[in-house]
Amino acid sequence: MREVSKAMEVLASGHGEFRMPDLDAHRAYVREHKERRPVNKVMTEQEAVSRFVSDGDYFSYDQNVAVRGPASLFREIIRQRKKDLWVAAKFSWTDVSLLVAGGCVSKIDVGWMETGPVINKALRDGRIKMIEWSNGALAYRQLAGSLGVPFLPMRYLGGTDTFEESGAKMIKDPYTGQTICLVPALNPDVAVIHAHQCDIYGNTRVFGAGVAPVEIAMAAKKLIISTEEIIENEAIRRQPQRTTIPYYFVDAVVVAPFGGYPGSVPGLYGADIEHWLEFAGAQFQGKTDEYLEKWVFSVASHEEMLEQRVGAKKLLALRKAETVREGYYE
Repeated sequence: MREVSKAMEVLASGHGEFRMPDLDAHRAYVREHKERRPVNKVMTEQEAVSRFVSDGDYFSYDQNVAVRGPASLFREIIRQRKKDLWVAAKFSWTDVSLLVAGGCVSKIDVGWMETGPVINKALRDGRIKMIEWSNGALAYRQLAGSLGVPFLPMRYLGGTDTFEESGAKMIKDPYTGQTICLVPALNPDVAVIHAHQCDIYGNTRVFGAGVAPVEIAMAAKKLIISTEEIIENEAIRRQPQRTTIPYYFVDAVVVAPFGGYPGSVPGLYGADIEHWLEFAGAQFQGKTDEYLEKWVFSVASHEEMLEQRVGAKKLLALRKAETVREGYYE
């Protein structure tokens, strides 16, 4: 029988900044603040962001604005001028640029994301700091946070420039004596997820691909769900296997049809490419303030934006662009 070493020797450490969660404090918070009774959690986007998103929060989300991203909540966060957010941005796209343009972000944990004039200028000006991870490393960190353990081992990342820029560590495995990489747990202060369906209590259905919705929901102290539609709890109870996130992880439910706009939601509507090009043009022309005024600050809500800036004709066209799968919701 192989003798197991009792020492865990740290061989190398990345120099990237990270915030180590207090796992016991997180557990105590969840035990005290998470509602275990099935109570109605439906509220407006304004109330949800006001109550559950605070300046300086560690902020995370599942999916980017291309596919099932929580775009309506991003715009509300900007509209309420939240600031100093530390964003965990795996598989991100223009969502981080949007939040940076709105003055909401100070630090970014980067897996992969689009960079452009907004991000580049903010970096040059020293307004934001980027800490490199991989998409998988960030998912592992959120998995660790969901499990309540301080770190998880990975079979890759070591020996790369990303490792050097991250907060990961290389250790000597006390079981095998081999070298392995560890990444620290991540417990977001608040997370936002856009879903296909939800009941009033927060039982959430996500159809199609996702990044790590369950892990994010379990790891976060506070969780806001925006949903395309509210369904009856009876439907949830009739098919419990279709529930992705159970109600007791959820703090707020926001009803937001087309909440992923200008991105797509699989099975419901396609993306508005013209809108993305408008944002891209605003970045390269130095007109992001004008873009934000038009799409965020000059309207009071997501619903008002759809009515006044998008219109029923465009929304219907986006619906037709996405073929609803037969039996998708049945």
